[in-house]
Amino acid sequence: MQRLLVTGGAGFIGSNFVHYALENTDSHVTVLDKLTYAGNRESLKGLPEERFTFVEGDIADAGTVDPLVSESDIVVHYAAESHNDNSLHDPRPFLDTNIIGTYTLIEAARKHSKRFHHISTDEVYGDLELNDPERFTEQTPYNPSSPYSSTKAGSDLLVRAWVRSFGLQATISNCSNNYGPYQHVEKFIPRQITNVIDGIRPKLYGKGENVRDWIHANDHSSAVLTIIAKGKIGETYLIGADGEKNNKDVVELILKHMGQAPDAYDHVVDRPGHDLRYAIDSSKLRNELGWEPQFSNFDAGIEDTIAWYRDNEDWWRPQKAATEAKYKEQGQ
Repeated sequence: MQRLLVTGGAGFIGSNFVHYALENTDSHVTVLDKLTYAGNRESLKGLPEERFTFVEGDIADAGTVDPLVSESDIVVHYAAESHNDNSLHDPRPFLDTNIIGTYTLIEAARKHSKRFHHISTDEVYGDLELNDPERFTEQTPYNPSSPYSSTKAGSDLLVRAWVRSFGLQATISNCSNNYGPYQHVEKFIPRQITNVIDGIRPKLYGKGENVRDWIHANDHSSAVLTIIAKGKIGETYLIGADGEKNNKDVVELILKHMGQAPDAYDHVVDRPGHDLRYAIDSSKLRNELGWEPQFSNFDAGIEDTIAWYRDNEDWWRPQKAATEAKYKEQGQ
């Protein structure tokens, strides 16, 4: 039985990976999570006790990290400060977690000769023009535009340097925008869904022309397991499901599925430095490792996600009022 240490496993993408790994492998999973506002212990409810362990702690604390890494076979590093708006308001936590936290983990993995997989984002590449036929590839130069994406870029480069300088047994994946269960209501899709549930009109930054490449969290999880099993040490793999949609279309699709008029939303002030378009070319992952996404129908995926938020109000309700109050202060 493989022993996985999953950092940030109480967060959105990490918790989905934990559920997926326990359902699709015979691994034992230990989650290390600081339980900041973005981590929710309820996201890990009901997991098999004999194969799951939870540890509350900070990835930047070597005293916590070192023994957990020593007892694991593979470290899967999801933990990150990840919300762009928050990074513009207060960048420091992004440096502490994304840079120092990653450094602490790769030092422990190097010390104990452990396999390491680093989860990153397509936002490290900056953005593309709306009418540009190109997509991001593993060769695209880094061009981050926010404290969030720049600290994620920095963490990627640390992992690459530790592979080359110290022989760290690591791979990296950069994924497009995830959606699905357990996502904090500050994020775009769950914010709009929960607003409609509460009788509040959805909010759209600017004109809503910004394009994101959406992927269901389960497809992200299956890709990560594929890379861990088959990926070449030192390589980077981009994860995407050909799900390009602009924000306006996403909001209108949510409204349609929730029985509202397609124009029942409000435009709000745009985010500073808001990237125009992300688009992933996942050919390397598909051709070299044989991975394919299973959730190719975004319309059906949104419908399932709406159903999850309707059915799990107890999970997201405690977060909602404070989140909307913060957005209101920012005019968003």
